[in-house]
Amino acid sequence: MGSTVCVRDTGGMASGVEELRCVIVDDNPVFIEVATRLLERGGISIIGAASTIAEAIQRVEELRPDVTLVDVDLGGESGFHLAVKLHQPNSHGGPKIILTSAHSEQDYADMIAASPAVGFLAKADLSPDAIHQLLAAS
Repeated sequence: MGSTVCVRDTGGMASGVEELRCVIVDDNPVFIEVATRLLERGGISIIGAASTIAEAIQRVEELRPDVTLVDVDLGGESGFHLAVKLHQPNSHGGPKIILTSAHSEQDYADMIAASPAVGFLAKADLSPDAIHQLLAAS
């Protein structure tokens, strides 16, 4: 079974497909570094990172990414709360949000379902293909 990956074309590149622009929000700098290398090798451009809700809102407003990866546990802050804030109408249309965690999806199923996120990826399952599949299904 093949799957079709659709990437939003905002114009500009001759190929007709623009690289997906992403901000990573996580309180673990090692995860941000590893995820950046992994995703950039797969053609996703990491244009910014943040470790708190305040930083994340600022980065998203400044950079206007296509997608934002948000850890559900940002130290003492909630990634679910951030997802709601990023999804508000005054947030420039907001990016697509994908929640992440070292824990399984079942641990957060009800909160994920109630969130404005397009989906969830366990950190162990993070890949460019997984991100594209979630976005294509949204």
